[in-house]
Parts: sequence; structure tokens; C-alpha cells
Amino acid sequence: MLRIGFALVGLLISSMCFAAQNTSITESSSISLLDNRFRVDSSINQITFVIYRADKSQPVVLVRPDGHKYYSHRHPDNVRWYQEPSMDIVSIDKPMPGPWQAIGKVTPKNKITLISHLKLSADTLPARLFQSEELKFTARLTSDGKPMVLRDFLDRVKLKVTFTRYVENEDSLIKEARPVPIEIGEFADDGRGLDEKAGDGVFTVKLPISTQPGKYRVRITSGNGVFLRAQEQEVLVYPNPIETSFIQSRQEGKPHQIIFVGEQGMIAPGSLAAHIEHNDNYDVMDVVEAAAATAEAMKVDVTIPSSMNIGQYSWTGEVYATEMGSGRELIFPLSEHTYSVIKDIDLAETRRLQELERLKQAKLLEEKRIEQARAEQRRNSMILIVVGNLIVLFLGFVTWFVLRKIKAKKATIPEMQLEMPKK
Repeated sequence: MLRIGFALVGLLISSMCFAAQNTSITESSSISLLDNRFRVDSSINQITFVIYRADKSQPVVLVRPDGHKYYSHRHPDNVRWYQEPSMDIVSIDKPMPGPWQAIGKVTPKNKITLISHLKLSADTLPARLFQSEELKFTARLTSDGKPMVLRDFLDRVKLKVTFTRYVENEDSLIKEARPVPIEIGEFADDGRGLDEKAGDGVFTVKLPISTQPGKYRVRITSGNGVFLRAQEQEVLVYPNPIETSFIQSRQEGKPHQIIFVGEQGMIAPGSLAAHIEHNDNYDVMDVVEAAAATAEAMKVDVTIPSSMNIGQYSWTGEVYATEMGSGRELIFPLSEHTYSVIKDIDLAETRRLQELERLKQAKLLEEKRIEQARAEQRRNSMILIVVGNLIVLFLGFVTWFVLRKIKAKKATIPEMQLEMPKK
């Protein structure tokens, strides 16, 4: 569904940008079609219209006055086409004047809606934001300065707020070197969450500032990557100015403590307050609230009822404060924190078990050392046996070789004697 919404946003964005630049477009109106035909006046520079057709039917084919045909899958760059199983929404820049025709299974509900001076305006974010804070952010879609209430558009528009790490001369960098936008909020005019009313042209979202501290460019973008330049600004994100500490009780009847301390110079004295929801291991919730005790206090101490019942516990909530200097009200949601209650530890028994484990490990180490020494001794004995056998074999070979030489020498002596002549 998001993909469908994002595709439509690209169509709407182009319509917005062109409409904002051309003041000669007629006021918003609807035109009923006669035999699926409609006429575009020469004064119209941009037209956006909705065509309703039979459910699960093929997209219509648009025929220009000169007979040239536009298809949902094949059309020029000045045409943006969004389709659903029973609807086509088409936006055309500089349409050819004259009679047009929509060929397809068009229903009697068909009409063309002309929109002029379409504009999206948005709240300006504070120049200084804090990591982990949460704030309400609103954008408004208007036509001719009036709220845009065409539900066929509004029900399909999905916008998102992105933070991009600030880099000097970002546009001059190659694509791979540019910082990646971080989406921190998506919003729609659907009457959910902080959005007060569906279909009134007002889009509201709860923005969680989840980025790391630093300087960022903030943009409102559509899912298909086309920037909707209703607002683009630079902001600084500072570290969270509130320090949170949890002190778990180890005694029966003594409560746990959650302590919030505001940073000097960032948080106005006396402005801290907290709302905590505590859940025990039976999912029973306790709600605890506390505020700064004095006008100069920079700390809030919240006590949570403790229980020695073994199990897993959790707490969450919100911290409220006021920024010093600007007077801006701050909200910091608290992520879920968990802690456990376990059986009391018998120190004497624990030490005894630890000593037994130490002796066991020492015995294992000694046995391992003895085994290694025996293995070393066996290896040395084998080396001596092998070397001794080699020496014996070598001496035997030398003895055999020497004896063979001596025997061979004795066998050749008679052949070398010469017979002396007789007198």
C-alpha cells in the first residue's frame, strides 16, 4: 500500500510544482464527461484529473485531439500516471488544447478535477532540537489558498520527513559520496495519531528525533525520491539534556527510584516533570507522576513501589521540560526499561560453593599438568628408542660394509701374484 501511495505522491508533486508557477490556471472544478470526451481550453497549462472505471478493468487510453494515444505504460515525460484497479489519476503539463477522449470501461462516476495553485506548507522546526525528544509536526495542502479536501488525492498521499547529515556543497559530490537521508517520520491526512481530522488537508505526525547529535538538512520527501520543497531547512540536534538514573531497591518496603536531572543552561529550572508507567511480573500497571519540588529544582525523583516477588519488571513513560531561553516545551519519551527480582543470595553458601569450584578447577589443572608431563616423558622415550635403533642400524650397516670390503680385498690377492720363470 505504501508503494501505491508513494507512486501517487510523485504525480501530485509535479502537479503542485507546475501549478504554483502558473497563475493562469482556472479555479478548482469538476467536469462531467460526455461519451468519455472532454475539452481542454488553450488557457490551461496543467491539468490533473481522475477517471473512475469498472473494477479490475484495464487502465484507460487517452487520445489527444490529434489522435496521438497515451497509455499508462507508455507516455511522454509531461504525463504522470497513477493507477488502481478501478481508478486512473493522470496529470498532464501543457496539454494540447481541444477535444480529448478516454477509451476504456469508464463508469458514470467519471469526472475531471482541475486544480490550481496547489501548495504544501509546513511548520518550521526549531533551529535547536534535542536527541530523543518528540514533537508535533504539521503540513497543510491548499488550493487557491483554501484547504485541499479532495479525498481521492488525500487518501493516497504519504509524506515523510527526512534528516540528512549536513555536508558543504552536497550537490557537487558524486551520488555515492552524499549522505543518506534518514526517515524519522511518515504522515498522512487520515485522522489517526496526532492528525486531528481525516480529509481536511492538514497532515500531522509525531516526530521522534532519533538521529545522532549534529547538523542536518530537513526535507519533506515522497517515497519515489521526488523532493516536495514545501520546506527545507537546517537544524542542529543536541545531546539529550536530561540524565536518567534508576536505583533498584533491595529491601522490603523501600521503593525503587528513578531520578531525572536536567542539564544546566539547557533546561529551565523548576520545569521538569515525569509520568511513569510501571508493570510487575503479572502485568499489573502502576502509574506514578512527579514534578520539580521547587522553582529552582533541576531534579525530579520518582518513587516506584517495590516488591520482593521474584520476576521480571518494566517501566516506561515520558519526561517533560522547558527549554531555557526559548521557552519551548519539550517531551522526551522513555524507552522500556526492565529489571529483575531474584532470590536472596546466601553469601556463606555462595563462598563455600565458590571454594569447592576453585578446588575442583585446581585439581583438574594439576591432573592436566601431570598428564602433559607423562605425555612429554613418553614422547622423549620414543625419541630415544627411535634414535637408538637408527644408530644400531647405522653401525650394523657400517660393520657390514667394512667386512665386505676386507673380504673382497682378500679374494683379489692371488690373482695379482706373478709366476717367476724357472732357471
